[in-house]
Amino acid sequence: MDHLPGVLRGFKLISGNANRGLAEEIARNLGVDLAKVTATKFADGEIFVRIDENIRGADVFIVQPTNPPADNIIELLLLMDAVRRASAARITCVMPYYGYSRQDRKDQPRVAIGAKLMANMIEKAGADRVLGLDFHQHQLQGFFDKPVDHLYAAPVLVNHFKKKQLKDLVIVAPDVGSAKMARGFGKRLNATLAIIDKRRPSANVSEVVNVVGDVEGKDCIIPDDMIDTAGTVSEAARALKALGAKDIFVCATHALLSGPAVERLKNAPIAEVVITDSIAIDPSKHFDRLTILSVGELLAKAIRFTHSEQSVSSLFD
Repeated sequence: MDHLPGVLRGFKLISGNANRGLAEEIARNLGVDLAKVTATKFADGEIFVRIDENIRGADVFIVQPTNPPADNIIELLLLMDAVRRASAARITCVMPYYGYSRQDRKDQPRVAIGAKLMANMIEKAGADRVLGLDFHQHQLQGFFDKPVDHLYAAPVLVNHFKKKQLKDLVIVAPDVGSAKMARGFGKRLNATLAIIDKRRPSANVSEVVNVVGDVEGKDCIIPDDMIDTAGTVSEAARALKALGAKDIFVCATHALLSGPAVERLKNAPIAEVVITDSIAIDPSKHFDRLTILSVGELLAKAIRFTHSEQSVSSLFD
């Protein structure tokens, strides 16, 4: 990849501690060094940040996913506040994973809308724009009053499966709401579409009721935006296998891999689980059939285009 073109207002790339590896990959693709930052904790756990170089008048990009623990969102807010107070010209919050994005509406009495609260705090801390990757719902872009560039990891995932040259392929939407995304995968991979009809009796619990579409004797890919406890994809894989599916692949942008997720994926009839590095994956959660793809190059291109005032949407033409 070409190095970053001539500066507009200077350029600084800053990383929090949530996913340092991804930030380093972005920096490598841009041909720049990460800005020097001190981010530590006091004895009581309180977070302290300091920008250790001059950023006055700079175009600053801060890379930090906001997955649990809550320290990640606090560190992001403190970094943005420090950068704003250091007189940066523009601050872009690069958020590979939007934590609390599932709390996007009041679906029961007296609950918080966490996704909106996160957006409010990010804007208040000083973000001039947001660069995100595969939000849980597209309409979350509307929670921000600042410009949002919403990227998709689909090109990275699709290229991986194109190399496999799978024949007679079916893309299986894990639920009705994912049908549009699955259709997009199907179009790029010249595959047919099936849909899992599931119900969710309670949070993090799903039950497959029916599979709409022909999967017998065919390779199947189940795409989703995230894998949390892996209940949905594990049950879906078993249902597909019971209907005579051949090899079953699972792919997702965000791998939270909470609780029993790794054991469920290991025990399910899945040939390969393909995820991205939008969230740092602890080595203890790695297993033989897990493939991790980097979105560093994709984010680096988007950052370069944003810095040079080019169209980010052209990345997906």
